[in-house]
Amino acid sequence: MEKLIQYVYTDLLPQLIIESVDPLEPIQVVSYPQPWVLLGAGNYAAVLYHPQYPEHAVKVYADGKPGLEEEYGVYRLLGDHPAYSTCYYAGEQFLILKRLMGMTVYECLQKGVVVPERAIRDIDLALDYARSVHLRPHDVHAKNVMVHHGRGLIVDVSDFSKQESCRMWDDFKKAYYRIYWPVASHLIFPIPAFMLEGVRKGYQLYRRRRRRMHNLPPTGQKL
Repeated sequence: MEKLIQYVYTDLLPQLIIESVDPLEPIQVVSYPQPWVLLGAGNYAAVLYHPQYPEHAVKVYADGKPGLEEEYGVYRLLGDHPAYSTCYYAGEQFLILKRLMGMTVYECLQKGVVVPERAIRDIDLALDYARSVHLRPHDVHAKNVMVHHGRGLIVDVSDFSKQESCRMWDDFKKAYYRIYWPVASHLIFPIPAFMLEGVRKGYQLYRRRRRRMHNLPPTGQKL
């Protein structure tokens, strides 16, 4: 672990360039050093891993983006749970986490891989556990949950300390049980990326409209 921390400070951070162009869209990772591998990027942070440490993920927050201390606090409350990652180290700008293996639900839909009902139930149970330790699950959607060997995992917990309610997972489950699962039980096919992005954009507009109707403050999406 000490060697990985050293790599982050001396190799990754000095050469990693990430920019935030739109607060409602993922940050852009302009460049990063080899042999680091980019796993993904959200509104506030980028996640990478080093090939010598494939079981660890390094989450680097963009300059000026808040949330690192809150996310670290969430991991401390969650402790050791099979559906969540674990935080091994917290620096001023980054976290070192247990890397969760599998495919995001979004990737499963895009590639035509079945999202089993067992994974949905696993995520429900994991969210109930988070509530039992006084957290408020937030921003749980198809890009933030994974399937690994048929079991459900939750990738991003950075917003679990927020106090307002969030219906994203409930809305996803409605679509899953009313639309996806009745079809998936008979026929599975890849869903083109442009269709998934269209649904995502439409849902963002729906959420903003709903929040305006209820006079709620806007929220952003994170990774």
